[in-house]
Amino acid sequence: MAEEMEKMVNEPVSEAGRIIGKASATEREPNSSEKFFFWLAPEEIVNPFDIVEAEQMEGTRTFGLVTNIRQITDAPSHLSNFIASDFGSTATTPQTPRQGANVAEVSVLANHDPSEPKRYPMGIYMPVQNEAPVRFAEEQGIHVALGIDKMFEYEKEHREKITIPAGLIRMSNGTRVRVYLDKRYVLGPEGAHVNIAGISGLATKTSYALFLIQSILQTAGTKDIAVILLNVKQNDLLVIDRPRKGMKPEEHELWEFLGLRPKPFENVRYLLPWGKETQTTGLPNCFGEPPDQFLTYAYSLEDVIGNRLRPGPGLGLLIRVPDPWDTLGALIGEIQHGIMNQEPRWRSVTTWNSLLNGPPLMEKGVPQAVGEVRASSVGRFVRILRRVVRNRQSGVFVEQRAARRAANLGDEIRRIEGGQITVVDLAKLTDEERALVFGHIIQEVYGMYAEATVDERNDLPRRVIIFVDELNKYAPARRGEGESSILEYVLDIAARGRSLGVVLISAEQFMSEVHGQVIGNCATKVIGRSDSSELADAAYRFIAQDVKAHLTRLDKGELLLAHPIYRQPVKIEFPKPAYQFIGHEHLR
Repeated sequence: MAEEMEKMVNEPVSEAGRIIGKASATEREPNSSEKFFFWLAPEEIVNPFDIVEAEQMEGTRTFGLVTNIRQITDAPSHLSNFIASDFGSTATTPQTPRQGANVAEVSVLANHDPSEPKRYPMGIYMPVQNEAPVRFAEEQGIHVALGIDKMFEYEKEHREKITIPAGLIRMSNGTRVRVYLDKRYVLGPEGAHVNIAGISGLATKTSYALFLIQSILQTAGTKDIAVILLNVKQNDLLVIDRPRKGMKPEEHELWEFLGLRPKPFENVRYLLPWGKETQTTGLPNCFGEPPDQFLTYAYSLEDVIGNRLRPGPGLGLLIRVPDPWDTLGALIGEIQHGIMNQEPRWRSVTTWNSLLNGPPLMEKGVPQAVGEVRASSVGRFVRILRRVVRNRQSGVFVEQRAARRAANLGDEIRRIEGGQITVVDLAKLTDEERALVFGHIIQEVYGMYAEATVDERNDLPRRVIIFVDELNKYAPARRGEGESSILEYVLDIAARGRSLGVVLISAEQFMSEVHGQVIGNCATKVIGRSDSSELADAAYRFIAQDVKAHLTRLDKGELLLAHPIYRQPVKIEFPKPAYQFIGHEHLR
């Protein structure tokens, strides 16, 4: 073996085809159709997530993802090594050096037959044979390993672009490989939705979500796609139409390497919430300076309840407390039905003040029974609603909304157009207000696409992408307190969005806190740096155990990408944003 290794190291071959080791099968650790081992030549460096190729039977090649590397020596125990160093002397060199080798464990991705015509089009999934030469895979081979080559074949045959740049793989030998997503599994109809999870501040979730949206718009076409972004942190997304100054040449090169143009978002409109001081200052309730052009939105009682022709989001989105007997639900139904149909006893209820302090709910400050709902339950409802729309509100709830000064959010969402980016700011809103706004957006979009006639569908963008951070607040894994009717809409969009044309790109710190049906319906999953306790949850069972260990030490800007086309999740990098990203100057 020593002679063979020396010959291999000294063999004058090109860097691309250089043999770095040979497959190794032992009695205790045999190679299989799913996994193989190979020893590394001295001085060779391989890291987890590298992709290698091994020579296989009949001239085919087997590609695999390195998941772990171990060093094996001829020492029967650690005690033997201790004794060999003069019983633990750190200054002594053992007289007989241990014989050892670095051994990599590889998860099989695919087998490829390079012959034309192919003799084995389905591949050969026999175990990689002992002593089979192993090399670093090149870009073309990595595309075969992941299944990306099938996308290229589809594009060539159908003359339709389906590849969406998603980042790049950087190998230990310096090779850079472009990675693509299949549009049919991102925007439908085969699959849809992207979920991004990871520790806050370290996983760069928002940056990757917006990079992916930019990539979709540049490759899948802007005319047919509308985008709705929910800004939940400071003013992160309120400057995405401004170019970032000081971009380095290597950042430009990385965007161009992926076939994309580094540019800010275009055709952006901003919807910012009304605040307590807006009436006098004219400024919206947002962090920092507002954008140059924006619309302000607010909620009167009529905006929340709506009318018979155009129902609103409903009071149910504001009542986020346990209601096991549906008492509050019945009262809300009674209120909304009475106001929407202008029943005699409800005609005087036109503002928040008249609802909370006047009949039929209240009489001289005393709660009144409504229908079959007792006065005590009415009193509880009034206390909860008063806390939300009066005592703790940020200013978004108004007695009367002046149409010239503040817009109805539902009306603005129904005006979305292909190629347009709509940013809705929630950063300074309370949790109940955020639930109302997000629920309103989801309801409007779902209604537009699920209930549209054939003629109406022709007037809508073919696809609408909704990006929301902190998804766990709106689709929690565990039912109970804090749950609202938003969950049902999110579940419906997750299940039917791929056929409706509604795509959800979501993010959260902990995937385990999101409803299982939402995660299960996300075709593409992206994981940033996470802690070991979180990775132990069943939500991450699609990731091999060895790979999970590496996720705890991902650097900022590195992500694990799982896509239906790929045989295994892969580690990727992506370029920094080309727009201003306030507060994230040190992205990585």
